[in-house]
Amino acid sequence: MLGQVNASHMGLYRGENPKDTQETRTGLLGVEVAPTADGLKVTSVLDKSPAARDESRLQVGDVITQVNQQSVKSANFYQLLNGYANQRVLLDITRADQPTEVVLWPTTSLSDEKYDNWVETRRKLTEEYSNGRLGYLHIRGMNWTSFERFERELMAAGYGKDGIVIDVRYNGGGWTTDYLMAVLNVEQHAYTIPRGATDNLDEDQKKFRDKYPYSERLPLSAWTKPSIAMSNENSYSNAEIFAHAYKSLDIGKLVGRPTFGAVISTGAERLVDGSIIRMPFRGWWVKESDANMDFTPAQPDIEVFNPPAYKAKNVDPQLERAVEELLKTL
Repeated sequence: MLGQVNASHMGLYRGENPKDTQETRTGLLGVEVAPTADGLKVTSVLDKSPAARDESRLQVGDVITQVNQQSVKSANFYQLLNGYANQRVLLDITRADQPTEVVLWPTTSLSDEKYDNWVETRRKLTEEYSNGRLGYLHIRGMNWTSFERFERELMAAGYGKDGIVIDVRYNGGGWTTDYLMAVLNVEQHAYTIPRGATDNLDEDQKKFRDKYPYSERLPLSAWTKPSIAMSNENSYSNAEIFAHAYKSLDIGKLVGRPTFGAVISTGAERLVDGSIIRMPFRGWWVKESDANMDFTPAQPDIEVFNPPAYKAKNVDPQLERAVEELLKTL
């Protein structure tokens, strides 16, 4: 039935909760390792992860030899951490040719830490690609938490910059596009001159044409300098509405890959057996082209592929091209 409806955001979720389903959680440390003759050498440590805490820190170059007194050579490293999420783990390591021990508390998830690391890396790359002229902001989801973070970081990321890159790649959607448009689509209709700002108002009046107290007059922060947006095939739902709107309202160019093409408003109903079914109640069309967003991805003005290992290689061709294009307009 769901297939016949042929719409995105569909789903059926069972009501029963089997008690006999086995749940195992592997403890995560926040390190990347490479095998050596003596054990596993730490090649990177994720910031804010269990391995990055001051009182029990692993360092790049450390060689892990045992987990809870079991050799990492005798079993898979993650097998030894299985079942140890949120429990103490004893690691035997060699640091600068000296054996020592470290006690860590592995976690169940590193998604937030990995996200923050990815964003900070994009921010540094933007600084590098633009020679410090552009700021960078990523919108993780179209929800109120992400919007508040966007509004809070907007002025910090753009302070002293000539423009800003707004990234909605890997954004799973939500509902806040119109709030973002209110921030990015502000048109100046007047200018103001504070008392005492000049000794000769008649001569200097036009020097203040770009001055307006946005922070006092608007309910949300506003960005009036140039910007450019980024999307990819993992931009979904409301993130796609954002990409369509950004182009339709001619705020700036869109760079990256076409979005997924799944935009529809969906609600949920509970059935008699306790299961939940998601069903659409409102469709979305682009006003400019009359295209159904549920079948029509937002097409970038400039399409750029990122290689599969772009993160490992510390490059981002999509971001680099976005920076290049925005710099051309300044």
